[in-house]
Amino acid sequence: LACKNCVSSPDWRPSCTQALLHARAQLLRDIRQFFYEQGVLEVETPLLCAHTVTDCYIESFSTAGKYLQTSPEYAMKRLLASGSGPIFQITKAFRATEYGKLHNPEFSLVEWYEPHRSYHELMALLTKLLLSILPSKTVEKATFKDVFLAYCHLDPFYCEESTLQDLLTRYNYSAEALENTPKKTLLQWLFSEAVEPHLGHVAPLYVYDFPADQAALAVIREDTPPVAERFELFIAGKEIANGFQELTDSATQKKRFQQDLLQRQQEGNPLPEIDAHLLAALQKGLPFCAGVAVGFDRLLMIQQQQHTLSEVLSFDWHRA
Repeated sequence: LACKNCVSSPDWRPSCTQALLHARAQLLRDIRQFFYEQGVLEVETPLLCAHTVTDCYIESFSTAGKYLQTSPEYAMKRLLASGSGPIFQITKAFRATEYGKLHNPEFSLVEWYEPHRSYHELMALLTKLLLSILPSKTVEKATFKDVFLAYCHLDPFYCEESTLQDLLTRYNYSAEALENTPKKTLLQWLFSEAVEPHLGHVAPLYVYDFPADQAALAVIREDTPPVAERFELFIAGKEIANGFQELTDSATQKKRFQQDLLQRQQEGNPLPEIDAHLLAALQKGLPFCAGVAVGFDRLLMIQQQQHTLSEVLSFDWHRA
């Protein structure tokens, strides 16, 4: 007989299978072994810090007057400035408001920095790692401009905002949402809708040299037009990694943080304090270096031919 006072038990089971738990453990071992053989030092940095990112597209969790880190980037750059040499970290990161097939508010990152290397050299090193853990035999590279021209038939550096707005209405963006949106955001939205799903199906694809206003913490090269020396890696239509030729100038970085905060204020979003520790480290002297963040969970998902992040997490957001 049913018990009137009994409450149905929640689903306590893991999100992933036992086989995928073992696959995760093996991938962790393989990645660490790669870095040990390359002579890259494994480090740990705090998950709770006094500051967080000013990035307009990332929101943070906060507790006890500190922030759960959205990335270990700032702390690892402080280590680089202290003379650490090449370093990597496999860590948890946290981003509020991000949940879906390819997102979980708590996720795992591989963060890696190579002093005295260019971002193209780092792509070559990352390729060595990829080819050691994926069935791919080769990779491809294309500029941001090339892929935008291929799938949108537009030059992203010179197209008008009105043209981007018209194209985005085909993807159910409302005219009201598009009206006061800056061009860089319109480009990002259109890239995610019309370009990204096509990338990296034949082989892993590096897209590099982004518009300057998408530089974030990357160097801007004064070409015509200027470009941000950064790259993203795509496999099977999914972004797997994001890398920069790291900006080393403290004054320029502070100005970019201030620009982020101005946009946040205009959009009515929280205004985190600028990380003075990072700026002090840059002022002391960050070496010429390239860095990359690799989504560990997404990489595992691709390796194991799964379709959602939940399938490779022991407990996803709804079971945590």
